[in-house]
Amino acid sequence: MELRQLEYFVRVVEEASFTKAAAALHVAQPGISAQIRKLERELGQDLLDRSGRTVRPTEAGEAVLPYARAALGAVSGARQAVEELTGLLRGQVTIGTVTSLGPSIDLPALLAGFHHDHPAVEIGLTADTSDRLLEAVAGGRIDLAVVGLAGEPPPGVGVQIVVDEALVVAVSHDDPLAARTTMALGGLADRPIMSLPRGTGLRASVENACAAAGFRPHVAFEAGDPNMLAQLAARGLGVAVVPESVARAHAAQLHTVGFRPALRGVLALAWRTEGPVGPAARAVVRHARAHLAEPATDH
Repeated sequence: MELRQLEYFVRVVEEASFTKAAAALHVAQPGISAQIRKLERELGQDLLDRSGRTVRPTEAGEAVLPYARAALGAVSGARQAVEELTGLLRGQVTIGTVTSLGPSIDLPALLAGFHHDHPAVEIGLTADTSDRLLEAVAGGRIDLAVVGLAGEPPPGVGVQIVVDEALVVAVSHDDPLAARTTMALGGLADRPIMSLPRGTGLRASVENACAAAGFRPHVAFEAGDPNMLAQLAARGLGVAVVPESVARAHAAQLHTVGFRPALRGVLALAWRTEGPVGPAARAVVRHARAHLAEPATDH
């Protein structure tokens, strides 16, 4: 009995077709058929029912299938264990991020450092809202994400805060609020505001704080980039709620008003803590947590 015979058998069952299995494995179909026939002769039973339009496992095949999968999984685990110990990691990791990270998180440098240490690992990068990124992390579709956090993470997701800064009101210099340096959140109850879309950590922080203050904010403009919100505010199009670092970057065009009490915006690393996690995924999480070990907190 050979591992490739078990691999061919499992793939044919999964694809319900010799042709599809051969294409997926990049092997000629007669070769797959011949190897499975050898396996069947050794076991003394037909493992596959070839009589229908699709290939199905026989009763004997159903009995063998979990053992075949377990054997292949054990071999894969053994390879991964050796690769992890020797530092020769292979595979692929997928990293997610919110659209705008600000100056405190140098994601390209983080990825470059990981690639330098593990050049055989392929890195995929995707951008989305914090809600969808956290959902993807919990489901194992993303290995690591940088997200805006406005509460507790979902079950099975670990987090490490890396940025904690004040959220502020940004207005043009001729706005009535430009005469103030601080304000209560309730002062926005009658003003249209500009904010990031739903699903982002900043938007959730604002909405949660407004709900606690007894009102629902009227969001007149949405933009996916805080810098765009700042530019819209500078043009006199309304009141923007943005991280203080973004307001500082546009200080010449904007007046900044702090909240009383302070409202915070948080960015965090998020990774899966439950379910199977491969060596490459564990390595990128370790690397990111070390690279961004100290939260960038602006009080």
